Amino acid sequence: MSVGPGDQRSLTSRDFPVHWPVLTRWTDNDMFGHLNNAVYYELFDTAINAWINTTSGIDPLTMPTLGVVAESGCRYFAELAFPEPLAVGLAVTRLGRSSVTYRLGVFQAAADRLGGDERHRVAAVGHWVHVYVDRLSRRPVPIPEPIRSVLNTACLPTTQPTTPADRPAEDSRPRDPKSPAAPRQTS
Repeated sequence: MSVGPGDQRSLTSRDFPVHWPVLTRWTDNDMFGHLNNAVYYELFDTAINAWINTTSGIDPLTMPTLGVVAESGCRYFAELAFPEPLAVGLAVTRLGRSSVTYRLGVFQAAADRLGGDERHRVAAVGHWVHVYVDRLSRRPVPIPEPIRSVLNTACLPTTQPTTPADRPAEDSRPRDPKSPAAPRQTS
């Protein structure tokens, strides 16, 4: 399902194939008594990486590839605060040769209580793009197969899962680092 910015508020837990539990901390609340906006990015990062690492069995410290964040964003619809148990819903909206785009939703309920219940409306919706790069050269590489297999389980019906064979090979010639076509390193 393609969801425009105005429709994001109506997303429910059923719109996300994966639900990952996350805990809030006392320090997550700001002076306004709710989760600080920056905390949502930590929740997204934690949920994505915990899900991938746990489900695929990879060790991110020894993998020859890294998933670096190339883009992220968040829209807020409701306040959340410590000590509420939360869940992050994950959906893959685009799966390319070396990159993956996620739609993420933060819900005010533990993941085991979501169960696709329509009453669980999203409190915040984010998007996140990971680009997989070689650990040493920092150049884009195909998404490792154990990770791609996990990502395929979160693809929405409208997502076109691809395999490296489905996409043209990237030009492997060295590029001038000042060239606009050269990827920027992000974390």
